[in-house]
Amino acid sequence: MGAEFFIAGKYLRAKRKEGFISLITLLSVAGVLLGVMALVVVIAVMSGSETEFRKRILGLEPHVLIMNYSGHFSPDPDMEDTLRQTPGVTAVSPILFGQAMIRTADSFSGIIIRGIEPEKGAALIKGYTPEALDHALNQATITKGLPGIILGQSLADAVRVAQGDRVILMSTSGIISPMGQIPSMKQFVVTGTFKSGMSEYDSSLAYARLDQVQALVSAKGKISAFGIWTDQIFKVKDLSQDELGFINYPYYLRNWMDINHSLFSALKLEKTAMFVILTLIILVAAFNIASALIMMVMEKTRDIAVLKAMGATNSMIRRIFIIKGMIIGIIGTGIGTTLGVVICYILKRYEFIKLPEAYPFSTLPVQLEYSDVILTAVSALLICFLSTLYPSYKASRMNPVEAIRYG
Repeated sequence: MGAEFFIAGKYLRAKRKEGFISLITLLSVAGVLLGVMALVVVIAVMSGSETEFRKRILGLEPHVLIMNYSGHFSPDPDMEDTLRQTPGVTAVSPILFGQAMIRTADSFSGIIIRGIEPEKGAALIKGYTPEALDHALNQATITKGLPGIILGQSLADAVRVAQGDRVILMSTSGIISPMGQIPSMKQFVVTGTFKSGMSEYDSSLAYARLDQVQALVSAKGKISAFGIWTDQIFKVKDLSQDELGFINYPYYLRNWMDINHSLFSALKLEKTAMFVILTLIILVAAFNIASALIMMVMEKTRDIAVLKAMGATNSMIRRIFIIKGMIIGIIGTGIGTTLGVVICYILKRYEFIKLPEAYPFSTLPVQLEYSDVILTAVSALLICFLSTLYPSYKASRMNPVEAIRYG
């Protein structure tokens, strides 16, 4: 193999009369470099976006929900105790989902209200510890005699309220009177806000104590689900099938992956599409490699004939041009991968690219996964290798007598 490497390296250092071939070689290296660099950066940004979405969702949603086919149900204390003792479960909390209208002095809007019990120890709202959440929802009752409520920041801005303001919540689950159904109304005090970064949550979601929401939606003693948190968030399907396998009809399980399946499927599809699209850049560079090798074969016809006359085999000739093409691919892939990793580090470290408020993140999210980097580099090298096969095959099949005669 030493002779093949020596000859391939010599061919890369083209003479002046072969300057055009040398230019194509440089363009090939540049094409592979740019394609690999762009692919590394874009895939890292896509991975970062997926991770940020996951963090925001898990900051507000339980990892697993135990729900009842009949809707609201009375919580079973024995079931709750069993769930707390289940391996892998870190917290269990009853939750009541409801819909209501929020009315302020200046505005009127529909909201989704969640009744919670923060003292159960669950991480119900990102940015609030269970103790801080319990204090926030109880302090208004102590100081003003009214229950507390925590609103999404965008919702609070939309209805123009701040901490300490009073709001009225109305639910259609009211009482029946001779004049028809009278909406249930209850007054609350805003004791805090939260910002998850997900507009659909921040603009419509509110939290209050479970007993207060039960009274508002006329569901006394009822809940919508048991929320379960686990320390194995990426193994919730295994948890549902194994440790929580005792949950039977009329109850059923829903985990955060199933609930947000469409979102993460779209992100995965987008990541795959970007990988395919940017791989085409490398493919174009591979055509340049093939072109350079074909022109090199035509230029080195006499050299090939001499090598064959000296005893070089077809496989040796083939290896010479494969090695030459792979050197181009390795140089381009190596530099491109290095530059891509460096750019990702700079983007993550300094966060100088700011995004508009329409996006759920303020800066460009970057998460470099080495499996993606390795896949990108291997894909680029494979494409470069495939581009060398035809020119090297044609060179190896050349007849030395004809080459010397007409070369």
